[in-house]
Amino acid sequence: MQTIWLSGAEWLAVLRTGLGLWWLESWRHKDKKGWFERGTGIAWAADVAGRHRWSFVTRGFATVVEPRPRLMAYVVVYAELALGLGLVLGFLTPVALVGGLLLNLLYLVLMIHDWAEQGQNAMMALVSGVAFFAVSWQTWSLDSALGILL
Repeated sequence: MQTIWLSGAEWLAVLRTGLGLWWLESWRHKDKKGWFERGTGIAWAADVAGRHRWSFVTRGFATVVEPRPRLMAYVVVYAELALGLGLVLGFLTPVALVGGLLLNLLYLVLMIHDWAEQGQNAMMALVSGVAFFAVSWQTWSLDSALGILL
C-alpha cells in the first residue's frame, strides 16, 4: 500500500481516532440535565418511534425503552462517551467499533425520516466497518501498547 506522509496503519488510526472524536462530540453536546432529569432525549425518541412507518420499531421501542426511560437515557449518553474514549485511546477497540456500528444502525433505523441523521449515521457506520476490518488498533492504541486484541 502506498500512502502519503503516514503509513496505511497510521492513517487507519487517524480514521479510528476521528470517529472516536465524533462520538465524544455527540456526548459533549447532549443536554445531560435534560436527558437525565427531564427525560428529553428518550421522550423525543418515543415520539419518533411512535410515528415510525415500520411497526417493529414502534413495538421494539415500547418493549425495550419505554418501560425504563431513565436507565435508557444513561445507557445512550454513557455509551457514546465509552465509544468515544475507547476509539480515541484505542482501548478494546474492536468492541467499541462493533458497539458503535450497532448504535449507529439503531439510530439509522429509528430516524429513517431524517436525511441529515441518516447521512451522519451511515458514514459513522461505514467508518466503523472499515476501521474494524482493517484492524485499526494496530497503531497508536492502548490495545497495541498492551499487546491485546491483535
